[in-house]
Amino acid sequence: MSDKAVVLNAGVVNFDKRIDYSKIASNVVIYDETPEDKIIERVSGCTVVVTKEMTLSGDIIKKFPASVKMICESGTGFNNIDLKAATEKKIVVCNIPDYSSKRVAQTAIMFILNLASSMQKQISMLTNGNHDNFQKHLMVDHVEVNNKVLGVFGFGHVAKQIIQIAQAMDMKVIVATRTKRDDFNGIHFTTNEEVLKNSDFISLNVPLNNATKHMINEQALKLMKKSAFIVNTARGGLIDEPALIDALQNGEIAGAGLDVQEVEPLPDDSPLYNMDNVIITPHMGWKGLETRERLVTMIGENITAFVEGNTINQVN
Repeated sequence: MSDKAVVLNAGVVNFDKRIDYSKIASNVVIYDETPEDKIIERVSGCTVVVTKEMTLSGDIIKKFPASVKMICESGTGFNNIDLKAATEKKIVVCNIPDYSSKRVAQTAIMFILNLASSMQKQISMLTNGNHDNFQKHLMVDHVEVNNKVLGVFGFGHVAKQIIQIAQAMDMKVIVATRTKRDDFNGIHFTTNEEVLKNSDFISLNVPLNNATKHMINEQALKLMKKSAFIVNTARGGLIDEPALIDALQNGEIAGAGLDVQEVEPLPDDSPLYNMDNVIITPHMGWKGLETRERLVTMIGENITAFVEGNTINQVN
């Protein structure tokens, strides 16, 4: 089988021109971006189609030529790909689930520590020339994370990394998952409702699908402690953003750390930019150079395994 590959939107990963996609296969065609009306033309004659968070609808996939045997999503989420249409075309869909787990987990822990220290408020005070934290006394909340309860939704690669670090900081960990599990290694598995009610910090680490979209909505937010913080390094659509903004503005929860937003890039007029109990970052968890280099290496490994008939991270 040929390993000819086309990368349809390499610019999402190679935004700084420091990533080499040419090594993923012996024959690679690379486009920084591809409009929808050019997709079919560009995948023609290729065995593997590589994308990053790019919508491949059923209508598009149904028109793929017979040469296409695999779609490789350059990341963990694949909600943007119509899996049913791919299956009907006998096209294998794979993802790269573990390339960024450690760095994304570090982003979540960064949020937890910064929220615990009111770091956003402290930086804002300094930016405005307010030195009261130095010249008077500490004017903001500053709490320990040891013995605090971290509630985690999901138990995949990133969640496990977050839990490992949290336990090293002596946090208590409770987890809600789709699959019923027995407690082990100091982790208590429980229900969504109990995680919402009992957590001091909540980390979202589940895929975005019909079951999880807006899982954090007005009702869920009302179950949380007023002193609790929510952290999202997974997908923005897990949170009903207007409901979250209302809860933050009304003091229903203490704050949020968001590496992902429901609409990316976040619109300039979003209140989230100017809230002192919110830390937002531009979906940066996977964007470090080492992380992106690892991603491209793993894409190449998946393509080689597929062509040689070996096991890949197949999602359909």
